[in-house]
Amino acid sequence: MPSVFTYLTSEVDCCEGNFEHSEVIAEYYNTISNVSFFLLFPILLYLNHQYVQQRPLSAYSLSIMLLLIGIFSTYYHLTLSYVGQLLDELSILWTLALTYTFWIPKCYFPGFIKNRTQFVCLVGIATLMSFIQPAFNAYLLNSISLHLLYLTSQELKKCSNPRVHRIAASMVMWWVLAISCWLSDKWFCGFWQRINFCYLHSFWHVLISITLLYCCPLFIYFDSRYEIPAFEPELEYWPSDSWPIALPYLALRTPYKRC
Repeated sequence: MPSVFTYLTSEVDCCEGNFEHSEVIAEYYNTISNVSFFLLFPILLYLNHQYVQQRPLSAYSLSIMLLLIGIFSTYYHLTLSYVGQLLDELSILWTLALTYTFWIPKCYFPGFIKNRTQFVCLVGIATLMSFIQPAFNAYLLNSISLHLLYLTSQELKKCSNPRVHRIAASMVMWWVLAISCWLSDKWFCGFWQRINFCYLHSFWHVLISITLLYCCPLFIYFDSRYEIPAFEPELEYWPSDSWPIALPYLALRTPYKRC
């Protein structure tokens, strides 16, 4: 039997042809497009530095996981090995699980959960299924993602700030573009191969990174409203609101007095 570390032992192979541009890189464009993940985490840490100071554990933990997604995805597309595939899936799963445990408001906890520590344990037990039965990963990934989208919609209903809704709309737009590329690469590979354009999975890497540039400030905005009550959170744009292309970030304003 071939080693699980051997090239081309993955159960999944994207539409891009193997070893077409390099003798050592299985999927060249799918590999190099992961540079977007390596740029993502320092940008988020820099722009949202006020939040990082208040909530360092969640901020640095999730930043490290985004870095690991980039590393493991690069390794996977470089080798198309079974271990690479598993690490790629697990890094995404654990990032979503951390997002779930750190940022879900306590008011959404199940009735039998009394505190965040118990909730972390519950999510941790669920993610152990990824080791017991790797085929469970896709279902768990989709379940967490859909529930996070549902919780975001619930929080948006409570918020009247038009800027928050505009950033949420931008996040959804980029996410739809990203998931469309992923699905098209998976389901219509034959068509893209016929026209010699097999790069949609690499577009997915870049577009989902852009999505996260909108998603993360939105999530930490809601988190700040619950977990950092001494400050008033506001979403701003860098370098300026007036620029046609700008990145959203969270600003924590001077402590205010409650009536």
